[in-house]
This record gives sequence, structure tokens and C-alpha cells, in this order.
Amino acid sequence: MQEPEFPSEPSAAAVPPRLDLPPRFHVPPAPRGGSAWRWVAVVLGLGLAASLGANLLLSAGKLAHAVGKGGHGRHGDAALQEVVIEDNGSKDKVVVVDIDGVISGEAERGGGPGMVDSIRDQLDRAADDDQVKAVVLRVDSPGGEVLASDEIYRAISAFQTNHDIPVIASMGSVAASGGYYVSAPCRWIVANELTITGSIGVIFHTYNYRGLMDKIGVVPSVVKSGKLKDMLSPDKRPEDELPEERAILKDMIDESYAKFRSIIVAGRSWAARQNAEDKIEDGRKLQPGWTGYADGRILSGTKALELGLVDELGDFDTAVDRAIGLAGLEKANLVSYQAPIHFSDLFRLFGKTDARAQDIRVDLGGFGLQPRLPQGRLYFISPVHVH
Repeated sequence: MQEPEFPSEPSAAAVPPRLDLPPRFHVPPAPRGGSAWRWVAVVLGLGLAASLGANLLLSAGKLAHAVGKGGHGRHGDAALQEVVIEDNGSKDKVVVVDIDGVISGEAERGGGPGMVDSIRDQLDRAADDDQVKAVVLRVDSPGGEVLASDEIYRAISAFQTNHDIPVIASMGSVAASGGYYVSAPCRWIVANELTITGSIGVIFHTYNYRGLMDKIGVVPSVVKSGKLKDMLSPDKRPEDELPEERAILKDMIDESYAKFRSIIVAGRSWAARQNAEDKIEDGRKLQPGWTGYADGRILSGTKALELGLVDELGDFDTAVDRAIGLAGLEKANLVSYQAPIHFSDLFRLFGKTDARAQDIRVDLGGFGLQPRLPQGRLYFISPVHVH
């Protein structure tokens, strides 16, 4: 059997001379098979360094912005990046602000700003730009928390009053209850004829599981400071509820409902006055019988137009055209504001952990038994989204 031939040792002339580099430039050879991981480590290290540098610059920018605004650095509008949605070759801008999903005041998982702060940030950023002439509020929401809805309403109302920049609501598939609440202060409201809107009202929803507890032999033990401290407790028998309990809650609901109706009147009346001053005659006014439809029922966009709850039927493009017209422009660029993506966000591709990651959750969504909203709160929301 013939022995395999191996290459001979290279001659000294074939070996390139070694550069005499300082010790800090000498890179030790990678272990056999580890070159790929070495490059991964290098790339991750460079990315992490870049991310840290960017965060330092971003923090400095936020600080400078806060000082420039008199020290009010509560929101993060300085961190938002402008994204051009449609470039029409104009120096003027129309900003698109989205309200998508259930309206909530809670911060995002992972520490990001919640919906209320995000909208405030975007409006603050728009107010600081002299080229912004109008805002289109793109609403696709069944509503949400009473307090969060009211805070967004106040932010929109103050923005229009303080900066004389019109906000035009563009209603999508759903703009019901709190979704209409945040649209009510807008200078102009556009809805599709098939938009689900209305649902004007307030709801408090919870579960009573005392019957289930009795079946499995669980008895609650309650020590309270006053007779109403456990009012509407989910482990209390319905027959043990005091008459005052529901009366107190009903008063709170009626107060919130009265506020809902008042902001509709105020918003639509203000818009009508603005339209009259600008000699715009195709806007709608609230009709005398509109309160008869403010009993929680949902409405189509066509019915909302008939009642004067919206000004015009159309789509997002209709709202943009109306915004350009109300701003007195012939054309404008369409832009939005988005939070920058940092290198650290890439780690979420490998999963994330936080203090709540150890919670055990049972998903019964397919049976309609899994609560999707925090219980024990007042909501401006379509009832089909409560459970």
C-alpha cells in the first residue's frame, strides 16, 4: 500500500517576514474552529460601543432640549426622528399621529413611553417645528381608559389652542367610545361610511367568582376599616352587596358620562365657530336629537355624519387633503415621528426578560374568558372589547 504524501515544510524563503509590531497590535490566533464566534463577538462589541455612544449623545440632546424648554424634560420629543411618508417637494409639513388599539395610560413593557406620553411627545415635536402646518390624527381604536382618553383629549385641545395648528381626525375601522372622545376636540372629523363609531358612554366591568369559590370550598377572610372598603369585591356574594355600593359607582359613571357629552358639545361647537370664521360651509353641526343616540350604541360613519358627530365621509387621503386646505396650503409633505431603534433592541430577537417574565399566565382567549383589560377601572370603550 502506497504511503500518503504530505507537503514538505516550506522553505525559509517562502515564509513572509513577520512585521515587528508593538505588543498591543499582536492579536493571538483564534482557537481552531472559533473564528466565526470571534467575529460575532467583535461585531457585538462594536455595536454595543456604538449604541452606548449614541445613547450618550441622545441623553445630551435630551438635556439640551430640556434646558431650551425651560427645564421641562418630562417627555421625550427630542428623541423622536422625523420620517417622510410622502414627499411632495414642499417646505411645509402635515404630521400624522396614530392612535391605534386600546387607549391606555400604562407604559409599554420594557419601559417605553405609554400611548398618552407618546402622543404628547409627538405634539410637542410638531409645535417646535415652524414648518408643521397641520396634524392628521389617524384613529383606529375601540376606546379605552377614561383617564387616558381625557388626557389625550386635553393634549389635542391645548395644542390647537396654543399653536393655531388644526388637527384633523381620520377615523379608520373603529373609532368608538374613547376613540371618538379623543376625536371630538379636532377641528375636522373624517369617517368612512362603514366606520364603527359612537358607543358614547362609560362602563365598569369586573367578574364575580364567589360561586366558583363556594363550589371548591374556598372561603374569603376579610378584615376592613369600613363597611364599604370591600365594595364590589369579586369574592363577595351578590346578595351581600350593600345598596350604597352600586349607587356610589353609578354616580361616578354618571359624572364621567356627563363629561363625555360635554366635551362633544364643546369640541363640535368650537369647530363650527372656526369653520364659520374661515367661511367653510360644508362642516357639520350637532343635530338636536344627537343625545338620543348617546346611549352606548355603535353608529356607522354615515349615521354619525347625519347626527353631526363627524364632518365628512372619506378615507385617510380625504383627511390629508382637508388638512392641507384648512392650513391654507396647496401642497405639503406628509411626515410622522418615530422613536429611534437602538442596537440594544436587537437583543429582543433572542427574547427578553423583565420583572414580570416569571408570571404564570393561562391563555383562555379562545373561550372568551381571558380578561384583556385591567379590571376595576372606568372605561370609554366598546363593550365587545371589555372582556
